[in-house]
Amino acid sequence: MATETPQTSQPTDWQELVARKRRERQDKIPHEWTLSEDILKDVPAHLLEYDLPRRSGLLSDLELDVTENYTATELLIKLASGHVSSLVVTTAFSKRAAIAQQVTSCLTETFFQKALDRARFLDEYLQREGKPIGPLHGLPISLKDSFCVKGVQSTVDYVTCLNNAPATTNSALVKMLLELGAVLYVKTNIPQTMMTGDSENNIFGRTLNPHNTALTAGGSSGGEGALVAFRGSILGVGTDIAGSIRIPSLCCGVYGFKPTTARVPFGGQFSGAMEGLPGLVPSAGPLGHSLADLKLFMDTVIGTGKAWEYDHTAAAVPWNKTATVGSDRNGSLTVGLLSEDKHFPIHPPMRRALDRAVEAPTKAGHRIVRIENNTNEDLSVAYASRLAFQYFTYGPHVDNIDPSGEPLVASVAKFASPMFSGPWPVEQEPDPLNKVNDLHVAREKVLNAWRREWMKKKLNVILAPCSQNPAVGYDTYGWPPYTVMWNLLDVSSWFG
Repeated sequence: MATETPQTSQPTDWQELVARKRRERQDKIPHEWTLSEDILKDVPAHLLEYDLPRRSGLLSDLELDVTENYTATELLIKLASGHVSSLVVTTAFSKRAAIAQQVTSCLTETFFQKALDRARFLDEYLQREGKPIGPLHGLPISLKDSFCVKGVQSTVDYVTCLNNAPATTNSALVKMLLELGAVLYVKTNIPQTMMTGDSENNIFGRTLNPHNTALTAGGSSGGEGALVAFRGSILGVGTDIAGSIRIPSLCCGVYGFKPTTARVPFGGQFSGAMEGLPGLVPSAGPLGHSLADLKLFMDTVIGTGKAWEYDHTAAAVPWNKTATVGSDRNGSLTVGLLSEDKHFPIHPPMRRALDRAVEAPTKAGHRIVRIENNTNEDLSVAYASRLAFQYFTYGPHVDNIDPSGEPLVASVAKFASPMFSGPWPVEQEPDPLNKVNDLHVAREKVLNAWRREWMKKKLNVILAPCSQNPAVGYDTYGWPPYTVMWNLLDVSSWFG
């Protein structure tokens, strides 16, 4: 469910509200962490190659080492043993996040002082008690803007929501992460409406891709993707209803995992959207630097099966740590390979990546079987994309844009649609209940078709492209057919 934050005043001129918020965001970065104009004017488009954190002189050698040379899993071992303090680690990632913000606009909210105070508390606890406070003891974790943190504003990047008071409660996952010992320090940028592949809005601007600032960082968890790629975060949390974790992971070159719905506690977020309509449901999941770190997040957050204690919508089922469920006696897997959809041809870089992804399990002795989606509509990427799109557009929607007078950003104004690949899956119905029923019947047909395919070919896992293209220029990502289909099917999906 969403947490509605109370209104404190009526909107004034939207540009005045934005200017005030941008000043507030800038003022929250400590002066000693700001980059000089001389440094900023020489920063090239390829930020990661330029190694700005080292060139800036703002991080010590220890802070550079902490942020660059460890996975989250490795850092937790050092934190739990006291070989490195949470204060050192939190300071290091806070500095690096501040630098990332100044060159990529990846952050919406920062609460560095609160994080440093939390880190000191955790260090004192470890010294006093001789044990960590939880499995995530001292680890800084970044959050997508939609997560509510008590005392911090959640606008989901609508100008009209700048009049909302700070959140009075924590989202379910935020509460859980704190009880597990994590340190929370920033929230990250998203697109206007959270429904495009470009993280741009009128409040916080456009998040830039740190590999090449001329390319999109993806969306809607684009701020997370850019921050993790810049190593301003060791582990972040996004949400995904059409590819919003996996698209930024692809564009920014990090790892991202979309679990099935109701696995990671999702409740208490602020979405600004109408809740309760039948349709696709978003899920929360991690972005990180390795598959091991994605596993760490899932093992820790839902490993005990107690996620439901924080969120009534979360499944009370422990995380299955067995990687070879359904394999044969020799441990060999049957890997389904999803064919290219004729309406969404795969670009050469993606084809090369997919070929390499197939090569590894083949060499390891696993069996590869092809899944043909162009001859069976119910297995079709294009059809699944159209059906998902119809779910997104069939019902009433909350208008968070017109009340403030802010304009649509370019990627939203384009109204990207997959409808060129065929007609609406369900005929337009004047009766909304009939429409809901027809959409349900169409989706059930697709789900059953995939179930039969899975059972007939005895599949363990499916290899598929995450997109028909790699990171592209601003406002050209368009519709995400190769990710949204797995949301329609509500199966777990990861990129890395």
